[in-house]
Amino acid sequence: MAFEGLASKLQETLKKLRGKGKLSEKDIKDAMREVKLALLEADVNYKVVKYFIKSVSEKCLGEEVLKSLTPAQQVIKIVNEELTALMGNSHSSIEYNSNGLTTIMLVGLQGAGKTTMCGKLALQLRKKNKKPLLAACDIYRPAAIKQLQIVGKEISIPVFSMGDKAAAVDICKGAVEYAKNNNFNVLIVDTAGRLQIDEKLMNELGQIKEEVNPDEILLVVDAMTGQDAVNVASSFNEKLNISGVILTKLDGDTRGGAALSIKSMTGKPIKFIGVGEKMNDFEVFYPDRMASRILGMGDVLSLIEKAQQSIDKEEAEKLGSRMLTKEFNFEDFLSMMQQAKKLGPLSKLMEMVPGVNAREFQGIDFSKGEKELVKIEAIINSMTLKERRNPSIISASSSRKKRIAQGSGTTIQMVNKLLKEFTRIKKMMKQFGGMKKGFKKGPFGKLPF
Repeated sequence: MAFEGLASKLQETLKKLRGKGKLSEKDIKDAMREVKLALLEADVNYKVVKYFIKSVSEKCLGEEVLKSLTPAQQVIKIVNEELTALMGNSHSSIEYNSNGLTTIMLVGLQGAGKTTMCGKLALQLRKKNKKPLLAACDIYRPAAIKQLQIVGKEISIPVFSMGDKAAAVDICKGAVEYAKNNNFNVLIVDTAGRLQIDEKLMNELGQIKEEVNPDEILLVVDAMTGQDAVNVASSFNEKLNISGVILTKLDGDTRGGAALSIKSMTGKPIKFIGVGEKMNDFEVFYPDRMASRILGMGDVLSLIEKAQQSIDKEEAEKLGSRMLTKEFNFEDFLSMMQQAKKLGPLSKLMEMVPGVNAREFQGIDFSKGEKELVKIEAIINSMTLKERRNPSIISASSSRKKRIAQGSGTTIQMVNKLLKEFTRIKKMMKQFGGMKKGFKKGPFGKLPF
């Protein structure tokens, strides 16, 4: 889980402050000492930590905070604002070219995940009604071109290639012409990387930049490398004047030092983050939302956006109506589960729920809950259409239960458990539907639902 260690320590420190009615200067200094240690342990750059603690301390020691009726809340507000500022305040979007074709050049070291990020970025932009083209310009790494073609095929986005014998600069020029002639409005260039920064790499990237004049140069860095990611970002920025950063593997980085240091050390924003292996595990980076997640305030806006992107609105409304009636059956239940699965793993959703502390869920294997859902889906899929639409006929037949259990690779006990739980949910929803109907006819007039 991203920022798990830092989030737990910061939340614990601020929780101690909430237990006090009034705060003294000593309380603030003690808290800031703990915050400082937490940031250093999270591999945040020392200069960044020093600046952050100084800025937060000065604001927290002001009369407005110390004499406030809720000083702890004021401190939390200040920490939240300063964390947001540290990561860039507001999100930074892609700068599109008003003349038609926007060219985005992805750069970085080998192993950071550039090729995969090309695909993820293309998929993200297509959702925003853009028409992207991928350009295979990594002519050195074995099978790099083939990898990009596989990625492009998976997401149905075309890839421009001239093989690995042509010069990278010529491939870029050809890709620009092809994109313009075929009405693509975004060109994403996958460039070569090296195991380390060297003169040959930078010269080639510089030539591509000069020839193509990209609207964006996005550096792809691995969040799990911590301070190394910051050093790499500083070096690439110095040579190429990058426009932003894509931080990969943030879901596996429990410290978060890179995310908290890059903007301050380079002056360039994190624009996107990779949060998983699937092509959809790619998000716009919002500093304010990330700060809220770190402090346990959740990220309701991202949760809503994820739901809007993933769930079919018409299907959800139809399901909602059926859930409140006696018509609700296992076909509806299966559809409801399939819609919920589109939101992603439970562990990631929990990070977005306000008030959730990562430490409270340490040791809990969220995958177990997801495995249970797979079993439930298998049980429902093993039912006949008649059984799904009329679950009561299953309850009265041991032979049906046995057949369903065998077909789903589960047990009769699990089938019974699902039937019992379904009946309970259906009864509860029916009661709620009755209450809702009653409210609408009540003395308070029609309610807004």
